[in-house]
Amino acid sequence: PWIDRVRAELPELPEAKRKRYIEVYGLPDYDAEVLTADRKLAAYFERTVELFNQPKVVSNWVMGDLMRELNRHHIAPDQAPVTPAHLAGMLELVDAGTISGKIAKTVFDEMYQSGKQARDVVEEKGLVQMNDSSELESLIRQVLEANPSQVEEYRGGKQKVFGFFVGQTMKATQGKANPKMVNELLRQMLEA
Repeated sequence: PWIDRVRAELPELPEAKRKRYIEVYGLPDYDAEVLTADRKLAAYFERTVELFNQPKVVSNWVMGDLMRELNRHHIAPDQAPVTPAHLAGMLELVDAGTISGKIAKTVFDEMYQSGKQARDVVEEKGLVQMNDSSELESLIRQVLEANPSQVEEYRGGKQKVFGFFVGQTMKATQGKANPKMVNELLRQMLEA
C-alpha cells in the first residue's frame, strides 16, 4: 500500500536514529545523543563507519577533533576539508600500526588545514611509526645508559621510573615509536 511506500521514504526520526546508534553501533547514550542532534553530523559519522567499521573509534574522532574544528571554523560537517573517506583512511593507518594515536592528531590537523589524505601527510612529514625492534632496542639501550641511577631505582623496586624511560624513548623518536613495542622492549631490557 501507498502508506508503506510513504513511510519508507520518510527520513529517520532523531529518536529512532539515536536508538539505532545504541543498538546497532553499540555506542553509549551520550555519543548517540551528540551524533544524532545534527543530521549532517550523523550522515558524516555513518559514511565514515561504512568505510571504517569501528563505530566507537569513529565516534571519538567525530565528536572530538572534527567537532572542535567545525566549531572553530563555524562550518557544517559536509563542508569539512577532512571528508569521511579521509578520516577513515587515517583511522586505517592507526589500526594497521603505521601511525600512533598521538601522531594521528597531528595528521588530522594537517589534513584539516591542507585537505590532503592521511597517507600523503604521513609520507611528506615522515610520520611513520617506528616498528623496527632492533632500531628501538638500540635507542632504548642509549636511554638506559644515559640514566644509570634511574635504572638502579627501577631494579630496586621503584616501578614509577618505568614511565620516565617510556617518555625518554618517545622523546628520542619524536613520538614515532610504537608505544606498545617500547613498553615490551623496555621491560625485557630492564629485567635482563
